[in-house]
Amino acid sequence: MSIDIGLLVLRVLIGFVLFVHGTQKLAGWFGGPGLDKAAEGLEALGQIPGKPMAVLASLCELSAAALLVLGLATPLGAAAGMGTMLVAGVSLTAKGGSVWIISGGGEYPLVLAALAGGLAFTGAGSWSADELLELPWVGMAEAKAAVLGCAAVGVAVLTAVPPIARMRTTTAQSHR
Repeated sequence: MSIDIGLLVLRVLIGFVLFVHGTQKLAGWFGGPGLDKAAEGLEALGQIPGKPMAVLASLCELSAAALLVLGLATPLGAAAGMGTMLVAGVSLTAKGGSVWIISGGGEYPLVLAALAGGLAFTGAGSWSADELLELPWVGMAEAKAAVLGCAAVGVAVLTAVPPIARMRTTTAQSHR
């Protein structure tokens, strides 16, 4: 029971943070910049073109937030959250020259990515839509759950690689 409460708290916390991040960019909520300023910020990080990247990042964050809070399709929600936060973390770290947030690095989104990745392995817990709907990954044997977790993390990493690679290419071209 206490593990289920811990997983619920973790899911809601990560989901709330992703919701705030997504709506800050997309709609300017929670003191966020809104779409045009978010696009400029992403372009400064090498994520070009900025506006489509801001919309994509926002939609990924909002989708991940909904899935994680509900505990629905948790491996997919974890992969979406992790992938988006990996791109943010690596982009900030590359620009800041340090992983630490005090130096402009991506420490915070990288921690969020790791936490989302952890949920890919643990699952959502008993207080979730996954459990209520008796989805196939609920109650998997540990070996199968580990494979599913690895698959979700793999999807996150594979989806993060193209924007990160494009950022590096764009940044390298702008320094010529």
